[in-house]
Amino acid sequence: MSTALVDKILVSILGRALRAITDEMSISMERSSRSPILCEARDFVTGLYDAEGNMLEQTENLPILSFSLSPVCKHIAQKFAGEVYPGDVFFHNDVFSFGNQNNDVAAFKPIFVGETLVGWAACKGHQADIGGAVRGGYNPAATEVWQEALRIPAVKVYERGKLRRDVWDLIFANIRLPIVQEDMRAEIGSCTVGERRLKALIEKYGLESFEAHKRALFESTRAMMAAEIEKIPDGVYHGEATSHFDGHHPGSKAVVRVTITVEGGKIRFDYSGTDPQTTGFVNGTFTSSASATILTFLQMVDPRIPHNQGMVEPIEIIIPEGTLLNAAYPAATTFGNHLCPNNADAIMRALSPVIPERVTAGWNQLLCSLSTGRDTRKGQDTKETYVDILFMGLKGGSGALPDCDGYDHIGMIDASGGVLDQDYEMFEQISPHRLISHEYACDSAGAGRHRGGLGVETRYLVGGADTQIVTFGDGDIEPGFGLAGGGNGTLNFIDLEYPDGTRYRATTKDHVKGVPAGTVYVQHAGGGGGHGPPKQRPAELVAFDVRNGVVSLAAAQQLYGVAVDPETFAVDAAETARLRQGA
Repeated sequence: MSTALVDKILVSILGRALRAITDEMSISMERSSRSPILCEARDFVTGLYDAEGNMLEQTENLPILSFSLSPVCKHIAQKFAGEVYPGDVFFHNDVFSFGNQNNDVAAFKPIFVGETLVGWAACKGHQADIGGAVRGGYNPAATEVWQEALRIPAVKVYERGKLRRDVWDLIFANIRLPIVQEDMRAEIGSCTVGERRLKALIEKYGLESFEAHKRALFESTRAMMAAEIEKIPDGVYHGEATSHFDGHHPGSKAVVRVTITVEGGKIRFDYSGTDPQTTGFVNGTFTSSASATILTFLQMVDPRIPHNQGMVEPIEIIIPEGTLLNAAYPAATTFGNHLCPNNADAIMRALSPVIPERVTAGWNQLLCSLSTGRDTRKGQDTKETYVDILFMGLKGGSGALPDCDGYDHIGMIDASGGVLDQDYEMFEQISPHRLISHEYACDSAGAGRHRGGLGVETRYLVGGADTQIVTFGDGDIEPGFGLAGGGNGTLNFIDLEYPDGTRYRATTKDHVKGVPAGTVYVQHAGGGGGHGPPKQRPAELVAFDVRNGVVSLAAAQQLYGVAVDPETFAVDAAETARLRQGA
């Protein structure tokens, strides 16, 4: 039992120092990785964990990944107990031992002070390829995990600082793209930064003091989260949302059902009523689904709460095995991360009646695409291949709040990358495609006193040879929902306009092969739902959106009851008053 005295100021300093370390780890990863998925879209997370795997702090470039590291760290700490040494490095991606998605591969590095294991540094990122039947890792036709990816249960790739060459070669012999090896080395480097900084921090204050103040930090954070939960009236609340099309059965749907119980500063999310797992890859893992639950709830509480073990202690999550959100072995599950929006919709619908000031209208669903093929700019017979996830077009707008508009084109899954998620010039360098346009889509946002976030339209000209386009997402049937009289957003779609003039509308779980060069790829990502009656929106704001080309003259008049001069964009006050009469 520690006898170290706890200094409240030092508790705060420790919390800030831990966050600074994970931020530095993140910068290291961003600057040393090569795939645009990592160095541009920042589809990775960095974190620090104590010796048992409890979360100390993390930098959540992509939130759904971040809450998936602690369960794996605890698993590794237990599985290799007594066999963890300074200089070890572990890899892991296995979705049936607490991984969240096959492509999201993590590196873990134990941290020692002397002979004592004091913590772990970890980095997890989405890799450009992970084996399986389809280059890039997304296989809408998959019905079992082996058709999706190489499974990597926790395995040492370094032991006592020495590379286990046989293990390394075994892993990367099953992965197509050499860039993945380089990006995993970047993950190891990020962990090394975390190892150095945490050791220095502990050596500065002493291990006994560090442990005492760590526990105090956890307890302080737990109390902060409990206080936030206590602001929600005790009770039982229900919500649901629908995922459409499992990739195998047109017209199929699966429902996410959540029962939320709030009592005495604790909250429980129970998904026992959720539909069974699907035949295809539209399934979640417990870890991906629990991460989605946590990150959605964090949008409704004080953002200053530190992200450590204390934050999650008042939260209980129940997801029975065999359901859509926790598929049983050996199910295909690559789509699991992309069930986050459906999960979020169910939670927001459940809590909107009791905490309406904290809940947004519906966000646009995610519709992604991945293109792969040969880059013939280096010769028609080149064997050099590429994989690109079109981050610039995969997500539209967020839902509006009672006091502000939604976020325009939020970018990544429940993150705010927006138009900065993918650099246009880098897109054209990494792939043989040529970008035609990428812009906010007019009339894409749900109308309201506060409108939803805008969606986007993206067009590019397909280049190269042997091009395949894989789509994975939702939102072509249900738009982001409006709240309190607000209007719905718009739907998603991806069209391929072939050189011969024919047009193909991809499904939301599609694998289109043999796409010829010269095809125009067209994607519309819908906007978020609006909040409040549209005719209560200040007329000047409507006119401003008309001037900027994101609301049409017709929509301004029909939805908002605002007459705007098409030449000067001034509001016609008399006509607007007539249109809004009785609203």
